[in-house]
Amino acid sequence: MKIAIASDHAAVDLKAELAQWLRDEGHAVQDLGPATADRVDYPDYGYKLAAAVASGGAERGIALCGSGIGISIAVNRNPACRCALVGEPLSAALAREHNDANVIAMGARLTGVDMAKACLAAFLTTDFGGGRHAGRVEKLTQPAL
Repeated sequence: MKIAIASDHAAVDLKAELAQWLRDEGHAVQDLGPATADRVDYPDYGYKLAAAVASGGAERGIALCGSGIGISIAVNRNPACRCALVGEPLSAALAREHNDANVIAMGARLTGVDMAKACLAAFLTTDFGGGRHAGRVEKLTQPAL
C-alpha cells in the first residue's frame, strides 16, 4: 500500500520509527517531513499530508503531532480526507469500518510506539463496511448546509 506520513517536531522520532516499520511490512512510504526535531508548525505538514491523500499519491495517510489533535484538524480541512484521531486499535478499526477513514492521527506524547503500531495494523487491515455507513460517509464529503 502507498502510505504518506507527516508530523510536527514533537512526533519526528515516532514518525521515523513507524515509517521504517511500515517499510519492513512491505508498504511504500512517503515521508513528508519534517526531517529534524527543529520547531515547525503542524498545520503545514497536515495540509501537505492531506494533499498527498486527496491527489491519490497515497492511499492512506498517517498524521502525527504531540497530541494528534492539531494535525488531525489540519488534515480534515481537506474535504477528500477523513482523518480519525485514535489511541488504541479498536478506534482505528472502527474509523475504517464505519467512517472509511483514509488518514489516522496519533499523539506522540500520548501513544507509545507499540500501541501506535497496533493502531496502524488495525487501520491498514480493516475494510470499510459500507452498507448503512455509506450514506453517512458521503455526507462527510458533500455536506448539506
